[in-house]
This record gives sequence, C-alpha cells and structure tokens, in this order.
Amino acid sequence: MTEALTATPALVDLLQRIEARTAVVGVVGLGHVGLPVATSMLDAGFAVIGFDIDREVVERWSDRAPGDGAAASDERRTVRWQASTDLSLLSEADAILLCVPTPLGEDDQPDLSHVEAAAAAVAGRLRPGQLVVLESTTWPGTTREVLLPRLERTGLTSGVEIFVAYSPARVDPGRTEPGPGDIPRLVGGVDAASGEAATRLYAAALAHVVPVSSAEVAEAAKLLENVYRAVNIALVNEMKLVLGAMGIDVHEVIDAAATKPFGFQPFRPGPGWGGHCIPIDPFYLAWKADQSGTQARFVELAGRINRAMPDHVITKLREALAERGTELSGARVLVVGLAYKPDIADVRESPSLQLIGRLLAAGAQADYHDPHVPAMEASRSPALPSMGSVPLDESSLRGYDAVLIATDHRSVDYDLIGRSAKLVVDTRGVMRGREGTVIQA
Repeated sequence: MTEALTATPALVDLLQRIEARTAVVGVVGLGHVGLPVATSMLDAGFAVIGFDIDREVVERWSDRAPGDGAAASDERRTVRWQASTDLSLLSEADAILLCVPTPLGEDDQPDLSHVEAAAAAVAGRLRPGQLVVLESTTWPGTTREVLLPRLERTGLTSGVEIFVAYSPARVDPGRTEPGPGDIPRLVGGVDAASGEAATRLYAAALAHVVPVSSAEVAEAAKLLENVYRAVNIALVNEMKLVLGAMGIDVHEVIDAAATKPFGFQPFRPGPGWGGHCIPIDPFYLAWKADQSGTQARFVELAGRINRAMPDHVITKLREALAERGTELSGARVLVVGLAYKPDIADVRESPSLQLIGRLLAAGAQADYHDPHVPAMEASRSPALPSMGSVPLDESSLRGYDAVLIATDHRSVDYDLIGRSAKLVVDTRGVMRGREGTVIQA
C-alpha cells in the first residue's frame, strides 16, 4: 500500500521554492559525485553552496563555478556559486546533498565515518523546511537507520518539518555521453513527503527522474548496478584463466559471443578491478546480507576472483621471465597504464597500483608510463613511493626486461612496444595480432 502524501506547510513552502528556483542547494563533498550534481543544480538556476573540508579543494573552486570554462567563467553562474569550508552556512541551504566518501574499513567492513560526520554537521544547523539527501553509495537502510535518527534527535520530524531521502549518483569517469544531466536519477524518500520533495528538486535539474517507493529500494538498486558489473568482471576474468589453460583466446571468444543480438553483454578481462565503486560497493551488500542473516555468495566469490588477478599477472610475468633466464627480483619492469580504466587519469583502487606494489615487494625495479597520469604522489594504497611517468620510446623500452600492459589507453603506441620490448605481458588483449614477444595474462 502506497503511503499517503501529507502536504505540511513546510513541504508546501519548500516545493514552492524549488519551483521558483529560489531554493538554495548545499552540496557537501566536492569530489567526483558532488561536482557534477552541483553543476546540474547551477545549470537549472539554483544558487549553490559547495562544502568541503579540504581547503585546497575549496580554493580551487572559490573563483569559478563547476562547469565553467577555464578561459572565461559565466558570470550568471558565478554569482550563484560559493565554495566554503564553513559548515555553519549549511543553515542557509534549503536542500543539502551529502556526497561524501563511503570506503571500506578493516575486514571489508563499511566505513560510514564520513556519512556520520556529515550528518552531525547538518544536524547541528538543521532548521524546519530543509531537505537532506544522501547520494553516497551505501548499504540498504543507511538513510533510515544512520542519517535519519541523527537528524530527528533535533526534535524535527521527517515528513513534517524536515525531509530526508536517498538518491544515488551515477558517475562513469571518462564517459561524455550521456551527460550527467541526462542520466536517469533514482529517488527514494524515508516517507512520502520526503520522496516528493527530493523528486521535485532533481526533476528541476535533471532530464529523467525515477521515483521509487523508499530510500531502501534506491540504496539497493545502486548496489545492484555495481554488483552486476563486479560479478561480470569476475566472470570474464575467470573465463580468461579457464580458456587460457585450454589455449583459447578469451578475447576472440567474447567477440564471437557478442555477435548475439540479445541476452549477452560483453565485459572485458583485465588485471583486476578498479575505481571507487566496483571494488568497494559490493562488500557493502555482503556486509548487510550477513547482518540480515543471509549470504551474498556471488558477491563474495566475485571479490575473491577479482582480488586474485594481480597475483595471477605477476605469476605469469615471473614465469615468462624465468623462461628467458631472468629472475623477477632485480628485473626492470615497465607498467603501461596507471589509471584503472582507459583514457582517464583516475587511479583510485587501480590494479596497476597493486601490480607495482607486488613488483617492488618482489625486488623488481618498477616504472610506469601513463599519458594521463604524469605523476603519482606517495602514500596511496598500497603504500608506494612517489613516481613519475617515464617516456615511451624505442631506447627506453629496450632497457626493460619486460613491459606489463595494465591499462589499454588508446593514445599508447602498442606497435612501438611490440617492436622494441624484449617481452610484453598483456593483460588487456591489445597486443593481439601485433608483432613482438607477447604473453597474454
């Protein structure tokens, strides 16, 4: 049975502000989730205050609004934009969108410390008439069980004086079509009034809004989207191992299967998984399943398979070097591609970092080349030294005992690698049909 919508004075006033574009939108967290939604809200005509605890991030956006060109900012947008570390300004926002990290803690436990800190900051400035929406990917029930109680301890009731909802961001780094404003947006409230308020806000800024019956449905849908990808990545990674043992080219098999016009979507194997979502979010579902007395077996198996891929790659590299009379310890290895996916500069949770860490631990000398990542700071996970991208030319390639292709950037000259490298270990299938001494891994 659908919950009846009660139009309280606070809801009526908020909806009028949204309709008139006089509502102020606060975006907490100016990262890969917060900046796109801030841009969409600005494009829709709302005034936006962007919050971040990182002063460097705030300084970066203090003089121009997200979405403005670097050469000339749109003055109409800039006057409606403010970036700040001052959380007291949260009281000025009519709608507050929480776009904070949700990483994994110890033993793959969800780490909601950023969500809890943001909830506490909002609660300290909460006033009647405000809408608070969590956008961070998390386990089903977080909005109702973690965010809502902290807000209602102020004495304000959701659905009456305040409104609380969940709307997961859908971000794919490197993808330009469809644009952020054209990607359908799920919205689920903890009550009917909250769902209506959040739906109206996003509908004012985005082309497609999909209301669902609850915050839990929206939370679970976001996890299902990412689990779907994680499980299919694990499937093709396992197929690579199985078919490789049979002497069958997994990439040719995938190409052949992809000719079927229904019931199949091609995924590509690699050296592991990367990005903030896919290696993290499935474990939120596995944890919640365990808390509910059940088990997410596919999710857990996919995690084991994908996490084992870097070790498989290093084993193939070690064996290939040994066949040529070279030990991995002391070998010079060039890792091509530091980003976790092609043609972007994002290295979050990149399997390339795992590969470099394992190479260094084995006593090898590891360098990297990535046209999109000219330098890498130290102290990433795993702990690695600061490094810079080395040039890719015939002379430098001949100086390495092996070249390990981890990310298939389109701008890399793979023919040059094939002609010049002593040994190429290819985890992406880009060397298929090219000359050179190539091992598929």
